[in-house]
Amino acid sequence: MSKSKTTSKDKRIVISENGPYLVYGGVPLRIQEIVANREGMSWDWKAGKTFETKSDYALCRCGESKNMPFCDSSHSKNGFDGEETASRIPYSQEAEKIDGPTLVLSDQENLCAFARFCDPGGKIWGLIDETDNPEARALVIREADHCPAGRLVVHDKKTHKEIEEPLEPAIGLVEDPAIGCSGPLWIQGGITIESADGTRYEKRNRVTLCRCGASDNKPFCNGSHASMKFNDGLL
Repeated sequence: MSKSKTTSKDKRIVISENGPYLVYGGVPLRIQEIVANREGMSWDWKAGKTFETKSDYALCRCGESKNMPFCDSSHSKNGFDGEETASRIPYSQEAEKIDGPTLVLSDQENLCAFARFCDPGGKIWGLIDETDNPEARALVIREADHCPAGRLVVHDKKTHKEIEEPLEPAIGLVEDPAIGCSGPLWIQGGITIESADGTRYEKRNRVTLCRCGASDNKPFCNGSHASMKFNDGLL
């Protein structure tokens, strides 16, 4: 993960009604592969192929395009229901707060994209109670920061400042070889996401958008790709 070098100004994603994600502003598009450690648990990210795109392009949202990751109009033939059901309430108001000795963990469970970075070295919900230990504190920060969905965010308890690495604007096509499936779109760097009704979702450093078509928290990923073994054929 790298610090932001460019602005997300004019970069936006528009959710078309029962159709694709319309991407504007030359947003870089690349594969982001979850790399497992020796125990088979999610540990790091590996950047893969970068796709050549025009300034504006359309990404599949129904999960059935034959030209992945791009839309091929399959949604118009398969009766895709892309109704947006996600809450518009800001993350800070919906997330559960869990106090630790030196950190506060915010957790909005319905945003979980099943990337599983919250597990290695000890589950983050248990480790938060041990953050007076520098090693446990560092691991909690690492686990939260690797969460692509922004489900997990940590704040310093004294300063109340969010501890998060700012990302450069980009879209990552998540691939998860450990469980043999493809994951969501990882939207990085505060790119504007605009609903089909014209309103905008809260701008955040990292969120994940469903691209298997099965989430019940659209447009956001809820981990459904894992249970259905969604495969985009890109790896």
